[in-house]
Amino acid sequence: MNKSFSRMQGLFSENEFEKLNSSSVIVFGVGGVGSYVVEALARAGVGNITVVDNDVVDVTNINRQIIALNSTLGQDKVQVVKNRIIDINPNCNVTSIKEFFDDSSSIDLTKYDYIIDAIDSVKSKLYLAEFAVNNNIKIISSMGTGNKLEPQKLLVSDISKTSYCPLAKKMRVELRKRGINHLKVVYSTEEAKSNSVPPSSVSFVPSVAGLLIASEVIKELAQKN
Repeated sequence: MNKSFSRMQGLFSENEFEKLNSSSVIVFGVGGVGSYVVEALARAGVGNITVVDNDVVDVTNINRQIIALNSTLGQDKVQVVKNRIIDINPNCNVTSIKEFFDDSSSIDLTKYDYIIDAIDSVKSKLYLAEFAVNNNIKIISSMGTGNKLEPQKLLVSDISKTSYCPLAKKMRVELRKRGINHLKVVYSTEEAKSNSVPPSSVSFVPSVAGLLIASEVIKELAQKN
């Protein structure tokens, strides 16, 4: 095992670590949730990471996005993320795609072991979920983390069992119209603290959601056949 990841020994076998190193993961959205997902994937030795986002780092991102610094303001988020991953693990194969993802995208999703949805667009989230289910690709989707203050109320669950989260409710209804009843998600059981638009957010809720997502993905990839 590479010395950079030696502290993973005892939690992951050499074979499991090699599975992580050979895995390909695509992350849609590298904001408050997605930036922490990518951070954890890179630090766990996932060997092939693609990041997709159309945004640039804005000063309003600084309070909650790990890539948002005064030194990165105005830069493409996907490029900042790519540079950070390579700085963590120079051997990681990183692809950055600056794109607003929808059903017109030309990204070949079939080559990935895992799809991570950390985007806001319901239409795009539905397309990703439908494509993943129909093509037997693992996927996990982040539900709403805005207007929340209690990270301990975040759960990994099936979307059929979600409550309190308006985004999860909307996704659940729309997925059922498409014949999809199950989708792994991270969501909060906390009632919203406000109805502000855009949603209010803080450093310790979306980050925890991102790390929960990463933990699920890493554990599953380490056990893949």
